[in-house]
Amino acid sequence: MRDDTTAEHSKCSKGMSREELLSLPVSVDLETGNRALGLGRSKGYELAKRGAYPCRVLRLGNAYRVVTADLLDLLGLAA
Repeated sequence: MRDDTTAEHSKCSKGMSREELLSLPVSVDLETGNRALGLGRSKGYELAKRGAYPCRVLRLGNAYRVVTADLLDLLGLAA
């Protein structure tokens, strides 16, 4: 019998697999960047607002976009 609590936990856990990271588009929203780096929502937005996010973030209107190439480089997965 399958343990649904374990399956549900794995969906919600922080971080991303290597395969997920390598399949990201050119830029991602801040939530995805936070997840890849293991940052919480508040901390990620705080760092972005201060210009202290660990990789390049673009401000487009009210939205933040994380440059995927910089994110992968930071994580040691650059091609």
